[in-house]
Amino acid sequence: FAREALMSWCEEHAVDYVFGLARNGRLQAALEPAFERAEALCAASGEPERVYDEWMHSTLDSWSRERRVVGKAEITLRGENPRFVVTSLELDRQAVYEQIYCARGDMENRIKEQQLQLFATRTSGRLMRVNQIRLWLSSVAYLLLDELRRVALAGTALATAYCSTLRLKLLKIGARIRVTARKVWVSLASSYPHQELFAHAYAALQRAGPAPA
Repeated sequence: FAREALMSWCEEHAVDYVFGLARNGRLQAALEPAFERAEALCAASGEPERVYDEWMHSTLDSWSRERRVVGKAEITLRGENPRFVVTSLELDRQAVYEQIYCARGDMENRIKEQQLQLFATRTSGRLMRVNQIRLWLSSVAYLLLDELRRVALAGTALATAYCSTLRLKLLKIGARIRVTARKVWVSLASSYPHQELFAHAYAALQRAGPAPA
């Protein structure tokens, strides 16, 4: 959530920000007109509705200046759902909340994906540098799999698949490897159920070629 030290640092270094803001009585009172509009829309449509509002706000003693606050007045099946963010951005209030702030949820999902599926939580070494290297290796693995999704699997059923699914269907598979003087032959089982997808990904990687130096 928003903290004066963090917001001041961003402002001093020309870094834009959007931070969640804990609700309180003053904020909810400022959002009340938006809730009245949301309730009218909800009564007319019979569906959940949301209305956004904005105003300049400062705390009673902890903020050094007024800042732009965007409030979301949402009526759901469970009742009122007020949310607040403080931002330095000049975007439309709805865009600030839905396109910028809500995107953090997908970021958190990506972090969780690396933690749970690529062993980023295995940091039980006694030395900090040991744990750092483990985390680096996990991060490199994630980047490689994300590049596989982006380059080789675009437009396929696995374009948005989790890392664990990619590992299970494309990497963790049985094969016979034969090494000759000039080549390494990899023979997949004829019963492998994802042959076409594997071939598609392989061909896409070949077309992409190595990154320019």
